[in-house]
Amino acid sequence: MMPPVVDSTWLRGHPDAVVADVRWYLDGRSGAAAHASGHIPGAVWVDVDADLAAPPSREQGRHPFPAPEDFAAAMSRLGIGDGAVVIAYDDAGGLSAGRLVWMLRLMGVDAALLDGGLGAWDGELSTEPVVPFPAHLTVRPWPADALATMGEAAAQAADPAAPPVLDARAAARYRGQVEPTEAPAGHIPGALSAPMSDNLDDAGRFLPPAVLAEHYAALGITDAAGVTVYCGSGVSACHDLLAMERAGLGRGRLYVGSWSQYAFSGLPIAASVS
Repeated sequence: MMPPVVDSTWLRGHPDAVVADVRWYLDGRSGAAAHASGHIPGAVWVDVDADLAAPPSREQGRHPFPAPEDFAAAMSRLGIGDGAVVIAYDDAGGLSAGRLVWMLRLMGVDAALLDGGLGAWDGELSTEPVVPFPAHLTVRPWPADALATMGEAAAQAADPAAPPVLDARAAARYRGQVEPTEAPAGHIPGALSAPMSDNLDDAGRFLPPAVLAEHYAALGITDAAGVTVYCGSGVSACHDLLAMERAGLGRGRLYVGSWSQYAFSGLPIAASVS
């Protein structure tokens, strides 16, 4: 497959790529409104809540994976079909666009993040509505080894001999100092803090592969196989998963329910507010 991150020069050289605007905001701002106010020309808007997730619940979390047939239908409607090349962006370093990229790569579709996101695009933005040309994405099951259940994530984090479980949220959320949702604060006991922001430089672009490899080696990871990543609701965790791929470490797995499921489960919660 293509690398998980490409730059704007690559995008300009591939005019047939499907460009996807995946802006989404935890604070409730509208990604659709942001798209309408200015997007990369031709970019389709992808709704994280409707296109990349099943309905939320306390039992499954805020962004459960959709059924494969529902995901394939949403992608087909957006013009993403078999054989497509997809470049996704947002305005938060790949926080939300990474979810689309990782899901598509699981389905065997060539997809990558635009390094630097919307801010890396040096051309004019468009406010013209984009009507996708329908395509057909074949329904495929989600690979079982790519997804972890709550019980698997909890047991793995508690086992010092198991591959690490990473928490991709901001360090203050991991420590239990702040929690912007209605969930209790803290983290899964035994999980390691690995904020997605640590994958980026000061300009919001991905660190070089070798630097990322050193970063993950410091967390005890030289092979992503078996490493489980979670975040608030299974969105920004995909950023760490793509960063490990960029570092040449292979594919880890996602705990989809993440904190939005775990925090209400009655399982132990760890915090370190010092």
